Amino acid sequence: MKKSEWSDRELEELLRQMPRIHDHRDPRDIYQNISLKRKKIRPWLLPSLAATAALLLFFILVPKFLGGINISQENAGRKSSSSGNTTAQQDSAALKKENASSHETGSSKQTELLKTKNVKTAIYEDDVGNGTVLTYWIPDAQAQILIPVSIIVNKSQGESWLTKYTELMANLQEEEWGLSDFYPLNATMKLDKNGNTVVVDVPPNHQYGQGSTTEMNFINILQNDISTNSNSKKIKFTTNGRPGIELGSFGRMNEIDVTAQSKHAYFFYFPEGSKLPFLTPSVETYHDINSAFEAMKTDQLRGLKSSLLSLPPINIVSISNKIMYLSFDGKSSLLDNQQSMVSFEAVLLTAKEFGIEKVIINDPPITNLGTFDLTKEIKVPIAPNLRNIP
Repeated sequence: MKKSEWSDRELEELLRQMPRIHDHRDPRDIYQNISLKRKKIRPWLLPSLAATAALLLFFILVPKFLGGINISQENAGRKSSSSGNTTAQQDSAALKKENASSHETGSSKQTELLKTKNVKTAIYEDDVGNGTVLTYWIPDAQAQILIPVSIIVNKSQGESWLTKYTELMANLQEEEWGLSDFYPLNATMKLDKNGNTVVVDVPPNHQYGQGSTTEMNFINILQNDISTNSNSKKIKFTTNGRPGIELGSFGRMNEIDVTAQSKHAYFFYFPEGSKLPFLTPSVETYHDINSAFEAMKTDQLRGLKSSLLSLPPINIVSISNKIMYLSFDGKSSLLDNQQSMVSFEAVLLTAKEFGIEKVIINDPPITNLGTFDLTKEIKVPIAPNLRNIP
């Protein structure tokens, strides 16, 4: 072979222009692999390795023998490659930003109510207009309590509440709201001819019989969803069209009654990282509203927090013709802020639990609390925890 005319300096320059190789492995992993896999190189492999090295060197030197390397073109190519890498990195960054934006959409929806000063979080009669309200009961992040979340939907001529309910449940943003991902239900639901019974059909491989917590939540959510949104009084279960459903803790169940529960107290539940609480009914029920208000002064189990700390102590409560009259301790001030607003809504929702339709404040400490005019009678909400869904 003709002796190479390359100088040491040219060879060194060529090697510098070759792409760098980076080993991203942890040094401990490399050492471990060496320790575990170290073997002697068999003598018969040496000629093959030498030939391979020579062939590799030949391919490296061929461009120079054919007329040399066009350094400027290589640099331009490298620049183009770098530009391509930059574009790919920008696309990747844009994708990450888009994903982050999508992930933050639920959080922004969750906190958008805080952007407006002293805004109501529940749904009131004036909010509904020509629409209708649907309420879904969703387990909290630890699946310990059920939290009602309400939406306003347009009415459709001749369409039942159940049709709209099943149609929209897939759009709920439970995880983005800081709750458990529960919907859509792995079941089909339909009304019987009279509309008094909801038939719930599950597939043979349904997951609702896997553990007592899952079973209890499934049953309680069905009862709460149906009693909150309709006047239906019974649930019939079928599995793949055949009567009954198999639940480990309950055995085989064919049907259950739907009974609307009341006389709960409303507390705060704060999802992780959220400043806006969900107004959440207690698991326990109370004999009268004064007992409920007393309980609302302190934190409860299962992550429920006191909902009255932002309000002055409630002194006098009386009820007449579904109107509740109350007064606050005159020695304490009532601040016009978001915390007081949500606390006052907890009072209104608790009043609704005891059949109260309107609330009147005697000698209110301030005239207005956000959009509430405390000098006038105030209607209780239609439903708690307004949220928007796609």
